[in-house]
Amino acid sequence: MTTPIELRSDNTAGVAAEILDAVAAANTGSALAYGGDDWTERMRRVVGDVFEFSDVAVFPVVSGTAANSLGLSAMCPPWGAVLCHESAHIVRSEGGATSMFSGGAVMQGLPGPGSKLEPAGLARALESVRWGDPHESQPAVLSLTSPTDRGAVYSMDEVAALSAVARARGLKVHLDGARLANALVALGCTPADLTWRAGVDVVSLGAMKNGSLSTDAIVCFDPAVAEQLVYRTKRAGHVASKMRFQSAQIEAYLTDGRWLMWAANANARMAQLVQGLGAFGVAPLASPDANMAFFGVGEAVAARLAEAGLLFYGVGDGAIRLVTSFATTPAEIDDAVERWRSVLAG
Repeated sequence: MTTPIELRSDNTAGVAAEILDAVAAANTGSALAYGGDDWTERMRRVVGDVFEFSDVAVFPVVSGTAANSLGLSAMCPPWGAVLCHESAHIVRSEGGATSMFSGGAVMQGLPGPGSKLEPAGLARALESVRWGDPHESQPAVLSLTSPTDRGAVYSMDEVAALSAVARARGLKVHLDGARLANALVALGCTPADLTWRAGVDVVSLGAMKNGSLSTDAIVCFDPAVAEQLVYRTKRAGHVASKMRFQSAQIEAYLTDGRWLMWAANANARMAQLVQGLGAFGVAPLASPDANMAFFGVGEAVAARLAEAGLLFYGVGDGAIRLVTSFATTPAEIDDAVERWRSVLAG
């Protein structure tokens, strides 16, 4: 039987050994509940150091959807609107969670080339708003996703330019960092440079796709938003009684740059895959910036690739999505390339 090669999603990968070790190490003795423990205090200091923001507020949650929707709910009133790219995960794949937790905020997807928003397009959208008219949801938040759901990465300058347009109209700025570490590695910049220094108020950390066991986190640079999140996370059932096990994961994730090393492997494996396929004329629909790529192969070839043991997601019109993870090995990619070559030859 052919051994499958996992390229469906970085969500399908297991848990990094260092994360499991940290959870086991936290399983000693007793500790105060609901974040009043030493692990949570250390985690907050580590996040502050990594993001170079001493007054950072951190809220562990159990999923990226929770991180996005709860973070946005604290930034947007019920009569407000969250602006994002029309392909964004928060508007297409989170079941209206932001609207629920915010009490009714509207999600408005905007067009933009290559799955990214542009300052001019955002400015036009904001200029068309009937500001102060209660008949229209009032834009309150700009949400960016990097890498986007099509694999493109916003540069620091792009985030800063979009943030400037949003802030000029009084909007707060949110960054869906489901693959934040992959974006940082691709850009070679610091977490601070891509977030609060570029005008971002709240970021979803994105640990789940990159080696964490059961914890993501909301990282907040705005004290007013943080104050709301204290209550919103509790009301939503996301303040864990045994938070030390969540905090231990985030501390281990960020310590010694592990999150960036794991993301670097994922990015490198995607680059290896694209290079290997390029040797016999197979190219992605767009050059991947991080660890995700799309290929137009046609339904027949897609079916044969699946029969050859490649695991991927079909996205329609004969296109497939491939994603590498922190756990993907060079040998797996070499094997994937050879299976692809055999499918085309056979």
